[in-house]
Amino acid sequence: MVDAVRNVGGWMFDRVMAGWDVTVLISGSEDARPLQILGATVLELEQSLTSQAHGPMPHAIAVAADLFEVDARVRCGVLDALDHGTAEVTVWGDTCPSELDARIGSVQHELSVAARAFKAQAFAAAAIGGPVIGRTEVFRGGLPLAQLAGVRDLVPMG
Repeated sequence: MVDAVRNVGGWMFDRVMAGWDVTVLISGSEDARPLQILGATVLELEQSLTSQAHGPMPHAIAVAADLFEVDARVRCGVLDALDHGTAEVTVWGDTCPSELDARIGSVQHELSVAARAFKAQAFAAAAIGGPVIGRTEVFRGGLPLAQLAGVRDLVPMG
């Protein structure tokens, strides 16, 4: 939860404000309030991944690189989305998994003023310290379906 708020919290908020349904899967022991401040619906990861019933397929998937590396179900879902072009894929973290390195490039999202304010409130709720919230969030993304749909919130970098 802290990782998502820190790395993509502003982007999540801006997507919610643009009318997207944003759902975040977290472990059952984490506090959902910071993500709810950003407007996300929060579900339990393990229960969601093992459930037989699934909602509509997502148009975008955002995942922490370390979760991609350690959970085969997550890795399979992300690779399937990239292989079939069914969803925009965004990955954040210190390193990019080798399976994704050639398939997704660096992108950035410029946070709205409201996103920076709500992200600050989510930081406070999660007791996240550290650097001041910047104007942009940088991560890696591929298959920009959002751009095809007229949403231009991720800009390729260099």
